[in-house]
Amino acid sequence: MNRSPDYQGIVSDRDILITVITNIIGVLTLTSPRVVAEVTNSSDGWITVLLGGIIASLCGWFIAKIASSFPNQSFLTYTSYLLSKPVAIVMTLIFSLQFFMTTVFYVRELAALSHQYLFDHTPQEIISLTFLFVVIYAVSGSQAGIFRLNVLFFPILVVGLFLVIFLSIGLIDWEGFLPLFQTDFEGYLKGTYFSVVNMLGFAIVFFYIGLVKNPRNTPKMTAYGVLVTMGFNLVIYLVCVGVFGNTTMRNMFFPTFDLSRTVEIPGGFFERFDAFLFLFWTIIFFTTATMALDVTVMTLRMVFRNFKKINAVIMLSPIIYFTSMVPKSYLDVVSFNRLLGHFTIIYFLLVTILLGIAFKIKGGNSSE
Repeated sequence: MNRSPDYQGIVSDRDILITVITNIIGVLTLTSPRVVAEVTNSSDGWITVLLGGIIASLCGWFIAKIASSFPNQSFLTYTSYLLSKPVAIVMTLIFSLQFFMTTVFYVRELAALSHQYLFDHTPQEIISLTFLFVVIYAVSGSQAGIFRLNVLFFPILVVGLFLVIFLSIGLIDWEGFLPLFQTDFEGYLKGTYFSVVNMLGFAIVFFYIGLVKNPRNTPKMTAYGVLVTMGFNLVIYLVCVGVFGNTTMRNMFFPTFDLSRTVEIPGGFFERFDAFLFLFWTIIFFTTATMALDVTVMTLRMVFRNFKKINAVIMLSPIIYFTSMVPKSYLDVVSFNRLLGHFTIIYFLLVTILLGIAFKIKGGNSSE
């Protein structure tokens, strides 16, 4: 079992770079300015975003370095070599559960955002189901196709972010950035922690690196992807602080989307420019949810080799839908996301430390 069970084609280092960027920017970019503002004062959150990005890039480089030492091998294969088969199976199944819950969160988050800002008369159940159908269709195809979708949507993502940023600059109150360094050490620590959690999307490299023909440059591409995302998050946070202020931003569910709603095209060319940007955010939701569900299916099929992909997707889909409807309010969704974030970073650190120690002892390039 050298390659991923869903192996359909070879992707490049560039595809990994784009995939890391799109997966990290993802859904949490909408809420990360609020999360950082809740634990920092004034505009001090930029420090925590910067520190979190540097830490995340180092972690991304490290895990990609380990995985790239086992070319064209699945996570289960090289983890079995490093830590033993039973441990690898347990780790893989836990990752499957984590990405499953991540998919659940994305589906419900999209429904909440759509219901609040655009389809206020449409039940969230209908929005979630419609969105999930599109994600299912994408995941049912080849993994190479998912990477092509990421590459296809990447220019839209970049253009959308630049539009939100540059068209909002004129609304910034530059005095809102002062005074500086008003946050205590605990606030910086919590802000950095949440910033790292928001950038954990690079963990997909654990699994997708098996599709790269020659992963020699993949660690570098992973680190670059995290740093590029950190740059976007940093600028978005500063613009949100400048436009809304720290206190106001703490009470906004989706400060980044609210920022895009304040944007106006000079001359009235677009009367509802926020509707165009909503399409942009929907694409981000789609790409991140697609990758989360794809990794869920991939990890399950690493353990259960005879499990057909389409059967796995059909089995998981109703469970994802009904689980996404469990939270009664958006506050419940926020609490669920925080618990998922805590679990994700703790488990990620545990796996990284164990693999790092075993890799130091055994080395790589196993062909088992």
